[in-house]
Order: sequence, then C-alpha cells, then structure tokens
Amino acid sequence: MRALLVVNPAATTTSARTRDVLIHALASEMKLDAVTTEYRGHARDLGRRAADAGDIDLVVALGGDGTVNEVVNGLLHAGPDVDGLPSLAVVPGGSTNVFARALGIPNDAVEATGAILDALAARSGRTVGLGLAAGTPGTPDEAAPRRWFTFCAGLGFDAGVIGRVEQKRELGKRSTHALYVRQVVRQFLGDPHRRNGLITLEVPGQEPVTDLALSIICNTAPWTYLGNRPIYASPKASFDTALDVLALKRLSTPAVTRYATQLLTSSPEKGPHGKHAVSLHDLTDFTLHSKAPLPFQMDGDHLGLRTSVTFTGVRRALRVIV
Repeated sequence: MRALLVVNPAATTTSARTRDVLIHALASEMKLDAVTTEYRGHARDLGRRAADAGDIDLVVALGGDGTVNEVVNGLLHAGPDVDGLPSLAVVPGGSTNVFARALGIPNDAVEATGAILDALAARSGRTVGLGLAAGTPGTPDEAAPRRWFTFCAGLGFDAGVIGRVEQKRELGKRSTHALYVRQVVRQFLGDPHRRNGLITLEVPGQEPVTDLALSIICNTAPWTYLGNRPIYASPKASFDTALDVLALKRLSTPAVTRYATQLLTSSPEKGPHGKHAVSLHDLTDFTLHSKAPLPFQMDGDHLGLRTSVTFTGVRRALRVIV
C-alpha cells in the first residue's frame, strides 16, 4: 500500500516527537510519503495531488478538523468516486477533532494510529456522506467556490463566534473551550440581529421558513464537543443520510438560556426543541438566504460574509478507514 501522510505542524495536541513516532509507526506498515504543510490551503493541494496521482491508496490527515477539511476538498476536487479515489484516515491533532470522534476514532493521536493500523490489517472501513456548499446562482455570492464539509456548517451566530475565536488565535491565544465560551457571550451581546432574524430557509417543495436568527447544518451527530461532553444540535444527523438543519427564530436572553441548556443536556435521543426551534432531517438540497451579509463557517473555518448559500447532501462521498 502506498500512502500520503499530511502533517499539520501547528496541530495543537501533538508534539514534534509524537509526530515522529507516528510517522515511523505508519511507515513500518506501508510505503509512506510524509509531507508537512507550509501554508493555508497546502493540505488541500496535497489532497488534490493524491487524487490525481492514480497510485496512492490512502491519505492520512494528521491535524485538526481544518486539516481534514482541506484534505477532503483536495481529494474531491473533481467530485466523489468512492472506488477510484484514495481512502482517508484521520489522526486527530486539533483541539476538538469532531469528525474523527464522530467516526469513533480515539481522540489520542497514538491510540488513533494504532486503530488505523488495526483497521487496515482487517480491511475495515466505511463510506460517509458529506455536505457541499456553493454560492447561489443569481445572487451576489454566485461566484463563491464550491466547498465540501465533513461535519457542520453555519450561517449567522455560530459562524460569528468562530470568526471571533480565529481573531483571538491570530493574536496568540490558545484554542481552548473556555475561549469559545467567552466568544459565545461576546457574540450574543454584540449581535444586532439576534431579535429579528434575517435568514430564510428554502427547501424545494416546501414553504420557506423565514426570520431565522441562527442556522446550523449538521452532517453527523454530535455537532461538537465541550471537553469530553458531546453536544447534539441535530441528534438524527448521520454520515449515512443527507443533511440536517437546526434553526432558531429568536435569540432573546430567555430563549438563548433555554436552548443553551438544552444543548448542554442534549443526547442522541433529544436535541434543542420548542416553538422557536426548527429541526429538519435528511435534506438533499436547500438554500439559506439572508437580508444582509452574515458570517459563514464550514467545519469550524470562518469563510467571511455571505448573503446566500446553497447546500447539497451527498451520500457515499468518501471512503474512510475506521
């Protein structure tokens, strides 16, 4: 087997020594090329090269969810091909590692490497569905490039939080759960649209849902983790189905308190609910429109402001080693 290992040297939970140990462990079982990323987008370029090479069987992403997202977008640059493209394996090295943990991969990098080697020996893997987002034709965002996401996307409040976190990280702050919680509070206090939602959800064949203040798109459950606690925004979301949506029509202080409590106590059986909550399951195609530009994120990566995004849920998009 020939494999490419994509290493993010800025991965927050692995040291250089740990990465060397992982590389040697993988190289002992396969023909391995290890490449360290040098710039934003480099992992995507490496994934694209692996997809086009024709002789690479496996791409291993060592890093956080951002690294995984880049590798996936590189692999799928010409579209899904489960049988023709290299498989993906993930060694978690970020602060949260939602995609890897949702797949059942150990959150410890050394344990995850052992699990990957065991899975390869047993020829164990699965195909997963992914989400695809693009600018909506006929809108100011129609030229926005298509981009795949592995576990979530969001237009509005949650993307604003991620944007604030990224600004803090650029100033040297560490990515911690406490940092995220602080930015949630600041985003809430500074959001001018939290009482009167600007977002409209359009699903073919259904009546539009208007005046949404928050919209979260899930490709799997959990939506994220707070430490070791899984948070379920859309408990029915799955890698085996299309996309789920959780939207809220009001972000008043009482509403936020209620829904935040529901999120913190959510489970695989029960997520946020109530008269201001909209939950939709297994959507293949839908569009979010906003009356004004709002922050947009995919897999925890802030992508700037958007007024309209069209989403597609693609089943059986990629093979993953687990």
